[in-house]
Amino acid sequence: MTRSTYRLFALLLMTMTCHLTVSAQDGFMSLFDGKTLKGWDGNPALWSVEDGCIVGQTGKQGEANHLTYNQFLVYEGKVPENFVVEFDIWISKEGNSGMQFRSWRDESKPWAVYGYQADFDGTHNYSGIIYGENFRGILAQRGTAATVGGDHQPKELKRFAENDDIQKVLKIEDWNHYKVTVQGYLFIMEINGTVTSILIDDDKEMRRNDGVLAIQAHVGPPMKVMLKNIKIKGM
Repeated sequence: MTRSTYRLFALLLMTMTCHLTVSAQDGFMSLFDGKTLKGWDGNPALWSVEDGCIVGQTGKQGEANHLTYNQFLVYEGKVPENFVVEFDIWISKEGNSGMQFRSWRDESKPWAVYGYQADFDGTHNYSGIIYGENFRGILAQRGTAATVGGDHQPKELKRFAENDDIQKVLKIEDWNHYKVTVQGYLFIMEINGTVTSILIDDDKEMRRNDGVLAIQAHVGPPMKVMLKNIKIKGM
């Protein structure tokens, strides 16, 4: 068995194990009380709570919520090294957002965060990929299992689903359920019960084993993103 084949076999085996491990709903902790932003830190011009949802809304140039760089609402609580985080997300067609994990703040720019991202956008060109915000770019395309090595470049190990087939399960300007599994350096993204991308990070120089969770508001046209039912479970 070649090294790449062995790695892929181990990846698929770990994926199956993760699904068996995290299928039960018990043990999850809510990260949002549905009423306030207690436990979260972000630009008050961008973030609010409406109808039991965290709402991020950006504006036009000259408005208080206009962005000149991507900003984030950062969860301030402790995050387990290995975990599953789940949430429901809605975004406008013009929007681009996502959930950062194992990420870090840029202290020179208020509410800027860099690191791994479970990507989500309004027209689903990128929803479900694994992205590196200021952190090596796209790490796993939708429908693929990928790895990143010492050259910091992603390499596709296997395509397990066609992009068009995944696109069919994604809802535009409607609620979608996102699940992010982080176990060691294996990351699995799922939307609406469908695995969208898988990554093994073998980049020993740059990979990270801890960090913050954060919700993105993206620079560009005015957008709105809403999240609810945000919960986490350590593994």
